[in-house]
Amino acid sequence: MSAPTFVGFRNLIYEKSGIYFPDNKKYVLDSRLASRLAEHNCTTFEEYLALLKTDAWRDKELPALFNAVTTNETFFFRDLPQLQAFNDLILPAMIKENQGTKRLKIWSAACSTGDEPFTLAILLLERGREGAGSSGKEPALAGSGLAGAMTPGAGGCKGEKESVLADSRAGGCNGDLGGWNVEVAASDISEAALGSARRGAYGPYAMRHVSPPLLSRYFTMEDGLHCVKPEVKRLVRFAHINLFDSARVKLMKGMDIIFCRNCLIYFDDKAKKRVVDSFYDCLNPRGYLLIGFSESLHNVTRAFHPISSHKTVVYQKV
Repeated sequence: MSAPTFVGFRNLIYEKSGIYFPDNKKYVLDSRLASRLAEHNCTTFEEYLALLKTDAWRDKELPALFNAVTTNETFFFRDLPQLQAFNDLILPAMIKENQGTKRLKIWSAACSTGDEPFTLAILLLERGREGAGSSGKEPALAGSGLAGAMTPGAGGCKGEKESVLADSRAGGCNGDLGGWNVEVAASDISEAALGSARRGAYGPYAMRHVSPPLLSRYFTMEDGLHCVKPEVKRLVRFAHINLFDSARVKLMKGMDIIFCRNCLIYFDDKAKKRVVDSFYDCLNPRGYLLIGFSESLHNVTRAFHPISSHKTVVYQKV
């Protein structure tokens, strides 16, 4: 791929998604776009770029382009300190804040293959178990510590239909969430990743931090894969959302908590500000934003108050 062609791809991807490829990442586009050339019988990168610039092909091909260039590295119970802050600090605060409406809305804004939103759904269900005292045994999430996580894969679970939007009502949440309407919305720019998320079937790598009690409670084993049980799936609804698509993002208003972890690293400062500003607009007053463990809003915005908790930082809407 020539330097001018690389710049052409970079500008197009940035304009449509906010994802920015610096000069030292040219090799990434070189390798990841090869399959798209083959798909369209293009012999050169220049030919494929020209195709993308035609009105007839742009909208049709962009989803496949995003599938090719995005990274879907994720697993259950990733970055435990953040999940501890969510479980021990943020959830109690939001339960107190929303006691009048008994409604809780959470958005996993870059959900990839679904590991994160299903993790959040499990935490909510476990909170219900702890609050209800439904078992004489120690809960899998005891006190301020998360005892474990899971192990992933791919493929589908037998006998389950896929739907674009799953039922978002939290049937099964007891304890301090008893009688609440709880929703975990999950979105991603990659249609391929969302397809895997809706199937909800994971291999050992994705599940490697999931404790045995959680594995047995919330997963079934089919053909060597851990399949998410319906009670977990019912809490999560999936949708295809490009965070640079303002019209789609506006539909997510009224959120109490937004997770966008390990996504901002792919944006430059201008794109980060645009996305974070949209999150601010989507959050209810005193809502929370959680970003990646290595990410920061320091040079992006002052619209959020940083809170240190559980050896991590979370952000609250000012």
